[in-house]
Amino acid sequence: MSLLNDRLDALRGPTPAKGHDARTLAALTTNPGCNRRALLDAAGVDKDAIAVHLGKPRPLAESSIALRSGAIFEQQVKADGCAELLRLLRDVLDLPLPEAAHTDLAAVGSQDASLQVRHTYTRHAVLEAARSTDSTRTLLDHPILQLTVAGHPVYLEPDVVAFQIGGVFRIIEIKSFAVVDGQASPAKVAAAVTQAAAYVLALRELLESEGIDGDRVSHDVILITPRNFSRRPTASIVDARKKIAALTRQLDRLTRVEPLLDTLPPHTTFDLALDQDKRPTRDPKELTAALQAATTRYTPACRHFCDLAYVCRGEARDEGLIDVLGSDIRDDLGGVDNIGTALRLADSTRAPAADQADLAAALRHAHAVRTQLRESA
Repeated sequence: MSLLNDRLDALRGPTPAKGHDARTLAALTTNPGCNRRALLDAAGVDKDAIAVHLGKPRPLAESSIALRSGAIFEQQVKADGCAELLRLLRDVLDLPLPEAAHTDLAAVGSQDASLQVRHTYTRHAVLEAARSTDSTRTLLDHPILQLTVAGHPVYLEPDVVAFQIGGVFRIIEIKSFAVVDGQASPAKVAAAVTQAAAYVLALRELLESEGIDGDRVSHDVILITPRNFSRRPTASIVDARKKIAALTRQLDRLTRVEPLLDTLPPHTTFDLALDQDKRPTRDPKELTAALQAATTRYTPACRHFCDLAYVCRGEARDEGLIDVLGSDIRDDLGGVDNIGTALRLADSTRAPAADQADLAAALRHAHAVRTQLRESA
């Protein structure tokens, strides 16, 4: 492991490894075929700093208004010792009336308390609840969990609640996007459930480290969101097994990065060569060449999850890759990887291969229709 860590440290350079959170872990599942991301994440490379240095940063994923709205909604749900949350849990889990023992772990120590200290308190509270023979329900607010990523412990700071009843822990995720007429944005729900999956794995890892069955953490995630266009919260139970399995596979992949490292030229590094003022001095062309040594697989969805998305999109556009047009078009043009190739098949300047005859006929038909429409306009 020490040799692997040395190789990953060399990729990153002397800067400290950038930690993960639930969002970055969730992003691992969105593009599992990207070797570049697997290497950068395993090494703890700051992808945002690289994108900024190369002049292609990703816009802020959430506005300050959206973040403030989310914080207000969470405060509403957790007000008065999580009274509203308990009401929702009674409804969705068919609980009897008695109250739960509420512990706010965000209040541990001073405001400057380290994550390690807060995690120690969380660990103690979780294990005490797991080992207790008392039937009292345990509600843990703002627990600090830890998950092993690429052989290293990563602290997760969820605004979730771990709720234990009948010996089973449940992860609760509070989000401010609305559920209108029982429907919510599939993309937002998927992102929320994938983040919750990271917490499920972290809580299972905590229990299993003490010989307690990890299955005591339910795979059913409780999602708290506003109902319709009001701020009235509603609760839904979502089966997160698929997301948990997908994230487990990606985390396992990060522990097996040696084959990916072996594909890189000797002495490859993504070090930004920071000066005394923490400003990068690395030649952008040299850094770009280092990045291009690690194969990537850009898709438009990367813009929502990866800090290097616009760097990779620029490369894909320069190479004319079909991937920039989206997964639907890529699937429709199966076997054709380049936009230029597709255009030449469409205008008959390129003869199709034997397995491209049907695709070429469809492209030529589309090209003929487009030409007729342009001429009649």
